[in-house]
Amino acid sequence: MIEESAETVRRRDRLRRYSDTHVTRPHAEAALHVNSFSVGLLAMSGSMGGVTMKKARGAVSAFENALRRDFKTPAVGHGVQRVGMANTWMDHFPRTTTRLLDEMDSILGFKLSRVIIDGPNSRLNQTENAQPAVMAMSVLILRVLEEEIGFDTKARVDVTLGHSLGEFSALVAAGYLQFADALRLVRRRAEVMARCTRHIVEQSGESYGMVALVCEPDHLEDLLRTVYDFLGLGTSPFDDTGYAMPPIQQVMVANINSSNQIVLSGSIERIKALLVQLRQFGGHDPRAVRLKSDSPFHSPVMSPAAEYMRTALEGVDITFPAMAPCISNVSALPFQSKEDLKDLLSRQCTDTVRWWDSIRYLHQERGVSRWIGIGPGKVGRNLVGKEVGRVSTKGGGVWAVCDPREMEDMMAALEETDSEARS
Repeated sequence: MIEESAETVRRRDRLRRYSDTHVTRPHAEAALHVNSFSVGLLAMSGSMGGVTMKKARGAVSAFENALRRDFKTPAVGHGVQRVGMANTWMDHFPRTTTRLLDEMDSILGFKLSRVIIDGPNSRLNQTENAQPAVMAMSVLILRVLEEEIGFDTKARVDVTLGHSLGEFSALVAAGYLQFADALRLVRRRAEVMARCTRHIVEQSGESYGMVALVCEPDHLEDLLRTVYDFLGLGTSPFDDTGYAMPPIQQVMVANINSSNQIVLSGSIERIKALLVQLRQFGGHDPRAVRLKSDSPFHSPVMSPAAEYMRTALEGVDITFPAMAPCISNVSALPFQSKEDLKDLLSRQCTDTVRWWDSIRYLHQERGVSRWIGIGPGKVGRNLVGKEVGRVSTKGGGVWAVCDPREMEDMMAALEETDSEARS
């Protein structure tokens, strides 16, 4: 028997009072954004996402210096996984947390919970451990909301989406995938991805990873067009100027995160060469930030992972339709069928994450005004907030739940926005 402290009981009772006042009411659309690296319900990934503008500004000089010397250390840490990230949940909600972690260990066949709680960091940061750990933490937060606080996901959430790895949590939250199936997929996919990275590094002798580029919002479309041209994916506007050059290989656009941020994935040396070309010949000087990832996610290097997913998903029980639409990273639209889900979830390993298009679709075409981000990091909430949070919408808001102490504020805010929407 797990004993609960008096403070834990008081906190849960206080949260339930908030929940009891709003969970059965009619409500404005809310997207549940569930977090890995990524909710609606938002879900964010642990190692494949983006950066906030504040972090980007502080890292510019570090990256530009690296253009003139060896690029060795990431300018900012991006992976949201950290040793001890389950501890506060264990302190406040020991029964639900213990049950989820035990279930995770049983599904995987080893004690990943020990790595999450005790580390070391070097082991938790391994792709095959970090990805299932982040996904499990997102599902844990959702279960705490549902089982301890009384949050009714089916009644309160109109759509789910997740950034990169977070797409699996979003599919679990909406009922398309069972937690056990999703967790096994994530673990095996991560193992294949880790092998892909080791193979390309050994084969090429180059270092690989991901770099975020941050520009002014009105420059993004032209920046993307110029990047695609230099990568040989479009007709270069420089062909008639004497600056024509061979396309840069082993670099892809991994994420389009917001109106002023994209992420490149691939060979770090070749990303540096691309930046030189952008500045010398392309008329662009974006801020550049190396992400905390040594793997080129969302690039053709990960083709074996996509093949694994296509095969594995044939043996997975998928519920369709589920209790709410879920937005695909690849199409930026809701999954249309079981076959569509299998295809797009597999392609997500190698294709661009169209996060900004997804947010614009939900905000402008579906009228989503309330966004709840769940998971161990806030990058997703920040990326959504800077796009839709700046627009004052009656009854709207963007919230993140990364820590038990944030639930009370989120539940109170939902109650307040319910009242605003009705008035």
